[in-house]
Amino acid sequence: MKYGPLECEVRGGDGAGLTCVFLHGFGAPGDDLVPLAEYFRAPAGTRWVFPAAPLELGGLYGDARAWWLIDFAKLERDLMTGRDRATEIPDGLVEARAAVIAMLDALGAPPEKTVIGGFSQGAMLSLDVALHTERAFAGIVLMSGTLIAEGEWAPRMPARKGLKVFQSHGERDALLPFAAAQRLRALMEASGLDVTWLPFRGQHEIPPPVVAGVGDFLSSI
Repeated sequence: MKYGPLECEVRGGDGAGLTCVFLHGFGAPGDDLVPLAEYFRAPAGTRWVFPAAPLELGGLYGDARAWWLIDFAKLERDLMTGRDRATEIPDGLVEARAAVIAMLDALGAPPEKTVIGGFSQGAMLSLDVALHTERAFAGIVLMSGTLIAEGEWAPRMPARKGLKVFQSHGERDALLPFAAAQRLRALMEASGLDVTWLPFRGQHEIPPPVVAGVGDFLSSI
């Protein structure tokens, strides 16, 4: 089903309860997170919407997509040198944000009953969307995301005071360092966002404790 510019997989109820919009990570197919709808515990009637990112990677990636492209050579250098990437604004972030906002407009779910979230790149984009709109989201789910665009995000966070956020991150994440996730958490909490923090002894993944934690978060809204 297409909402605005994005193709979406839709599961669950009619949206009379919560509508959960979850964005997949870089290199994943558009339906990568769809199976989680069966495992996340959520209020009865919850509708699940899984948009597919607009960029097709093709080639060796198969049916893989991205919200914006990644320079892997640069990423590897940054990881090796410990360079701080928090201030970077990825090329394509603005376009990805606009696509998700247009999708939300077409979806038409009440913002106060909408949870937006995602994994990795999808988590970053979810927070970016929340900080660049005035939608009164019911909550945000950030699974293994990281801090980017700090110069844009930080000044916008106080306007989101009280917003409920679930954040998880693996302590051994070699792709998006744990320390950067901690820094993002501290920045959100200092700005008054209501953060539920779930670290886990794993890597760049969504393990069972995170699935359970997201369920608890959704059930509490």
